[in-house]
Formats: sequence, C-alpha cells, structure tokens
Amino acid sequence: MTPLLLGSLLNPVNSTMIATALVVIGRGFGVGSADTAWLVASLYLASAVAQPTMGKLADALGPRRVFLAGLVIVTAAGVVGAAAPAFGWLIVSRVLLGVGTSAAYPCAMALLRTEAVRLGTHVPRPVLARLSLAGLGSAAVGPVLGGLLAATAGWRAIFAVNIPVALAGLALALLWLPRDPPRAARAPGGPRTGIDALGVLLFAGALTTAMLFLMELGHPRWPLLAPFAVLACAFVWWQLRSSAPFLDLRVLAQHRPLVLTYLRHGLTYLVIYCVMYGYAQWLEESHGFSSFDSGLIMLPMSLAAAVCSLLGARTKGIRGPLTLAAGLLLAGAGTLALAHGGTPLAALLLASVLCGLPQGLAGTSNQAAVARQAPADGVGAAAGLQRTSQYLGAITASSLIALCYGQQADDAGLHLIAVTAGVLSAVVLALTVTDRALRGRS
Repeated sequence: MTPLLLGSLLNPVNSTMIATALVVIGRGFGVGSADTAWLVASLYLASAVAQPTMGKLADALGPRRVFLAGLVIVTAAGVVGAAAPAFGWLIVSRVLLGVGTSAAYPCAMALLRTEAVRLGTHVPRPVLARLSLAGLGSAAVGPVLGGLLAATAGWRAIFAVNIPVALAGLALALLWLPRDPPRAARAPGGPRTGIDALGVLLFAGALTTAMLFLMELGHPRWPLLAPFAVLACAFVWWQLRSSAPFLDLRVLAQHRPLVLTYLRHGLTYLVIYCVMYGYAQWLEESHGFSSFDSGLIMLPMSLAAAVCSLLGARTKGIRGPLTLAAGLLLAGAGTLALAHGGTPLAALLLASVLCGLPQGLAGTSNQAAVARQAPADGVGAAAGLQRTSQYLGAITASSLIALCYGQQADDAGLHLIAVTAGVLSAVVLALTVTDRALRGRS
C-alpha cells in the first residue's frame, strides 16, 4: 500500500498546495489574479480528462506500468515548474502534474480489485479508507505545506517537492507492486489496448468549454453553449460508433447503479466544496477572522473527515454510511443557514465538524460502491470517472460561490449557499435511500 498511498496523495496535495503561493507567483511574473487562477483550473481540467484516460490505460496495459509512467510524468512536471523561466511554463507544469498524478487512484483501484479477485473476496474497506484518508489528509495540509515551502524556500519549492516524492514512489513501486501479466496472458474479451484518441480529444474539448462556462455563472458566456453542444453530441456519436471507445456508453447504460454512484458522488462533493470554500471566505470577509484563524476554524472539518474515513472502513454496508453522510450534509447546511456575524466561536466550530463528517463517510463508501459495481475488466476507467465527477463538482462549486457572494461574502450570500447545499443534500439523500443496488454488505 505504501507506493499506492504516496502516489494517491500527489493529486490532492497539488490541487491545494499552490493556494497560498498564487499572489507571490503573480508578483514574480507580473501577472494578475485572472492569470494565476489558471494554475488552479489547469490542474483540475487536466485531472478531469486524465483520470478516466489513465484508468482506461491501466485496464488495457496493466496498472503497474501506468502507475510507474504517471510518476515519471510527475517528476518531469516538478522539474519544469521548479525551473520555469516564464509563467506559461508553470501552466505546462500544472497540466503535466494533472496528467501524471491522475494515474495513481485508478491504478490503485485496479490493482486492489485484481488482488481481491485473486483472493476470492471484496476489496477490504480499511484499505479503501487508507486511499480516502491519503486524499483527504493531503488536501487538508496542502495550503499549510505550500505556505511553509514558499516562506522558507521560495514558491519554486512547491513544484520541486514533487520530485523526491515521485522518485520515492517510483522506487517503492518497482520494489513492491506485483508485476502486470503479459498482454498475451490477459483474459480473452478483455479491454483492447488501443486508446480512442479522438474520443479523448472530444471529451477534453466538451469538458473545457463546460468548465469555461461554469467558471463565470455570474456573467454567463452563452456563446460557449454552442461549441459545447456540438462537441458533446460528436463525442456521444463517436463513442457509440467506435469499436474501442474511450468511454463505453453502452456499458455504462447497462450499469445503472454505477452511473448513480457517479451522480451521487459528484453532487456530494459539489456540496462539500461549496461549504468548504464558501464558509472559509465568509469567515474572513464577514466575520472578520484572519486567514490563519479561519484555517484553524476549518481544521476540525478536515480532522472530522479523516476520522470518519477510518470509521467508515469498519462498516460492512454501503447504504447506511451514505445515508448518514447525506443526513449530516443536511444538518451542516442547516447550521450555516443560521450563522451570522455574531455567531459564537463554539457554534462556528460545530458547523465545521458537521460539514466534515460526511466527507469521510461519503468518500470511503462511494469508493466501495465503485469497486463493487464496476465491470470486472474496467475498474481503472470506472475509478477515473468517479474522480472526474468529483472535479466537475469542484468546478461548479466555485461558480456557485461566486454567484451567491458577488463582490462580498456576507451573511445573505452564506445563507443562499446554505439553502443551495440543503436542496442538493436532499437530492443526494433521495438518490441514496432509493438505490436498491446499495443494499447488502460490501
């Protein structure tokens, strides 16, 4: 598990580590916040496209090979970012980081599923909890680590730190991960080794235009809907026609429980990201806390998520923890709806805890659902699509926060976010309790 956990923490930690260095990077290259925002968006976009792509490659070529290749790409990304002579090279580095770090999670899920099949059992929930905890924990410490590196060694260290971590993961993976079987030894009827390049390009194009539209919901760029519709229709048409599609839509149609898991996971993280980033912004701009104090108030959210990730591993079912997570999301939204500028600190900390508890439960349980519901020869691609749904939730959440707050994160804006989160949480709850595929033990 050690190399898998090392690889799995690289994507979430890089998604948050740069947050505390955007200002100093912008000053160093003479660019504004609109430009530095692409350092965040480029990694999310690259990850959203690369997660299912890497999963598809893992299913076709072998998860160990793809895992090792991803770590090599991460090493190259660290070198490019650390030595970047111009701002554009940082964008290149972030895209490479998105691609390289996207190999870890789907490859880990594919390796674990293969081992579970060999042993004639399901993937153990404690193992899935470790993967979930690696993501939650690294995302939580990312801003602190980024600030520490930027303050002590300069912002380039935020890129350079990926090099030793990736090299350590590479060495341990070569030492401990089981070798992939020769391609000739793969089961007949398994996934084809060819990659649908046109499908990937159409998917990336549709996702890019969708992201650009979602990033400005306050001032909608309506013309973007036309190319999105064209690219999306072309993607569906090509996937239905291709003999080896990037995303086999027919298979997805035959696995309705898996599609519902993606929808539930994406909506859950849409609520979580709305609360996580919207609440922190409100604490600073409306409640008057400093960035450091806001971070301390938000810390119980991350700790609660980590604890519930471990506790979720001790449960045998899937439906129960997911139902509890949806109920806690509703409760957290309710506390935010009652918050105002004079809310006591104890109540603010309680709201943070209530919003963190469902994150750990939902993360581990949805992982278990994907591991159980995915086709036997497509676990990697299925796991990658799960992460894509999560990234789409993050992108949409940032747009909803901007739409609700406008120019100032005030009480009215927070209450609007809370109402939106409550409605979405109710939808997640309904999707969970009505999903018969979640019954039984994992």
